[in-house]
Amino acid sequence: MLFDRDGTLVHDVPYNGDPDLVRPVPGAADAVRLVREAGIPTGVVSNQSGIGRGLLTHEDVRRVNARVDELTGPFDVWLYCPHRPDEGCACRKPLPGLVTEAARRLGVRPGDCVVIGDIAADVHAARAAGAEGILVPNARTRPEETRAETHPATDLLTAVRRLLARPVPAGAATRTDGRTP
Repeated sequence: MLFDRDGTLVHDVPYNGDPDLVRPVPGAADAVRLVREAGIPTGVVSNQSGIGRGLLTHEDVRRVNARVDELTGPFDVWLYCPHRPDEGCACRKPLPGLVTEAARRLGVRPGDCVVIGDIAADVHAARAAGAEGILVPNARTRPEETRAETHPATDLLTAVRRLLARPVPAGAATRTDGRTP
């Protein structure tokens, strides 16, 4: 299971490079704990254009990610896109690059992943990779993005509980390397 970082796991602080400003959203640690207890590999996929804009360094992002990991994780994989939106990279959400790479690193097929995020770009990146996308809107989510989704979740913990309550399709938890998650 893959999570967006800002606005999904933690409150969004634009271009945050300060680990002391990291505040988990309600239920984030419990949601991740439930996923890990179910034996499902976890990862975070996040756009971090502040690097490309010169507002953050890679080290800033790694320090903030470490704090998120400490408060809500641990996560098996951390991936972020450092590019500006106008750079045309293949990794920036809504493109599928982060999702497909996270799946590869987790040893699962992209189609066996679920991406939970707070904006349409998260859901679109999931779908572009062949994964499922779940929108968890917050105050910053555009209303039209929420309306476009048939089953947005009210919060992160609800999204995870809903996913874990579904029957697991045969083979869905099989890693591409032959190991079980």
